[in-house]
Amino acid sequence: MFLKLFWRTLYTKHSCKYNGFVSKPFVLQPNQCTKSLGFTQYSPNFAEINWILQNLETQTTTKNSLQAWLLLILLALIWGSSFILMKKSLVVYGVTEVAAGRLFCAFIFFLPIIFQNFRKIPTQRYPYLLVSALTGYVIPAFLFAQAGTRLNSSLSGMLNSLSPLCTLLLGVLFFGQSKRPLQMAGIVLGLLGSLLLIFSKNTGQLNMTDPYAFLILGATVLYGININVIVRYLGGLSAWVITAGTFIFIGPLMLLALLTTDFFAKMTQPANLQPTFFMLLLGVLGSGVASVLFNQIVRISSGLFASSVTYLIPIVAIFWGIFDSENITLQHYVGMAVILSGIYLVNAPNVNFDAKGLKFWKS
Repeated sequence: MFLKLFWRTLYTKHSCKYNGFVSKPFVLQPNQCTKSLGFTQYSPNFAEINWILQNLETQTTTKNSLQAWLLLILLALIWGSSFILMKKSLVVYGVTEVAAGRLFCAFIFFLPIIFQNFRKIPTQRYPYLLVSALTGYVIPAFLFAQAGTRLNSSLSGMLNSLSPLCTLLLGVLFFGQSKRPLQMAGIVLGLLGSLLLIFSKNTGQLNMTDPYAFLILGATVLYGININVIVRYLGGLSAWVITAGTFIFIGPLMLLALLTTDFFAKMTQPANLQPTFFMLLLGVLGSGVASVLFNQIVRISSGLFASSVTYLIPIVAIFWGIFDSENITLQHYVGMAVILSGIYLVNAPNVNFDAKGLKFWKS
């Protein structure tokens, strides 16, 4: 027993790390490490050691997993509410004012964080931060604002649930991410569900393609690019540093856009107090606090898990849509259910079974 524990300690120290962290559970191969460490005469009980190592990993990752789930739920509540806030803001403000205004409000909110963290940003990371700013914030903000002038907030939330499917598809095509048959089936299901939503009327009848729905689809593609860029090129930075780096670019661009409108004059008018309050909430919470939460989830879990916030966003968006007397039909629910089924397949664990029927996860 002493030899087993000693061997396990050596194996854990020398062979169970992946990029500095304990890797996903895996199946040990007999004599894989004992030969390299000189233990050619002893073959321990590998099933037992596998079980021990997996439980050790579970203990070390439980805290991060719980934190990730709590942040995911909070993020869903914020982002799920952003569609109704956008709708209420568009009552007074124009598309450019809503899109640029929410991001500029977030920039003001983050100024102390920017001043504190911008020196920590490596120079070579700035191009990727610019890509993240454009694909994760600037362009989607204008697409969602434009779509919000024609689409129900609940339908926008449903279509937004395509984000994890786009994340996987782009990761496979351009970022070297591995793929599995279940994941590809999930992508197909998600696309079918989105078509049900795009080709639907508020009355529940099939409709010719609504171009405004494709604006939301384009935004989800951009979100997929942003997540893959964060995971691939910005993974070593903290959530605060990533946020500071992106808003360094966002703030000045949005200020220039707002100077071409009468945004600041509208903010000072007492009659616009309620839409302005919704705008501030949309900026500070939807674009500000939520971006930190999202980057933190990506950092402590994975990009695919973070994009799965869209499991919950449609539920929140539908709740607000019903509260605001929006017409939600059976076809909308069916389309969303198909999309969520696709997301489930995309996130389904890659499970294998050994000869004894013990379940392990491939790394």
